[in-house]
Amino acid sequence: MSSIINKAKLIVDANGLSQKITLLQGKMEEVELPQQHLNNGKVDIIISEWMGYFLLYESMLDTVLYARDQYLIQGGKIFPDKATIYMAAIEDGEYKDDKIGFWDNVYGFDYSPMKESALTEPLVDTVELKALVTDPCPVFNIDLNTVKVEDLAFSEPFSLRVQRNDFIHAVIAWFDIDFQACHKPIRFSTGPHTKYTHWKQTVFYLRDVLTVEEGEHVRGFLSNKPNDKNRRDLDIKIDYELSTEDPTRMAAGSCEYRMC
Repeated sequence: MSSIINKAKLIVDANGLSQKITLLQGKMEEVELPQQHLNNGKVDIIISEWMGYFLLYESMLDTVLYARDQYLIQGGKIFPDKATIYMAAIEDGEYKDDKIGFWDNVYGFDYSPMKESALTEPLVDTVELKALVTDPCPVFNIDLNTVKVEDLAFSEPFSLRVQRNDFIHAVIAWFDIDFQACHKPIRFSTGPHTKYTHWKQTVFYLRDVLTVEEGEHVRGFLSNKPNDKNRRDLDIKIDYELSTEDPTRMAAGSCEYRMC
């Protein structure tokens, strides 16, 4: 276990708050809360920074929901209390060539069998706003007051409206977090349109390169579930189809990814 709790205790003591603040160390599912300080064994507020890459990576939200169901008093507050996953499509030919096309010629050798593995691994990186070819689309919403663990395995539709004539090499995902139960609601975003965060954005490269024109739509489904062997990992699937009247540019596909 982390030793940071020892520093936390020193900080509490240094500020004369040892009679008001109790620090506990342990897994949420195993720790015993001091019942003498609780109202009927319940707490009024749960605060947790549980978000991972792609919002759900490492399944830390499961523990928050366990704490909510076990300890939160009826009408209690959770912070943050809302979360939304967004998607958009990007032009990223140069980087895709470096990351995927690289395997076609590695110092004169054909390593193309490695391309499939490279395609199935999402990239966590910062994306410039100018790379976006489509409008963003909210895909998956979470209300921490009511969501269940089983709800975190989902398949949701998306529709991305093309902003300009360009190419699409990948789709990206990011999330927004809301504190709606505050006196003044607060939101922060991890998207490419705002300040950098350590969550960055998650990039999913497509096998196809889509040639798109302004006003068209890329439609499909985003599916996610915890990996069967390791719940902290995610199995993600993106089904997509370009809606166009030009038969020479029609494209559809399905890509599977593993975040690990």
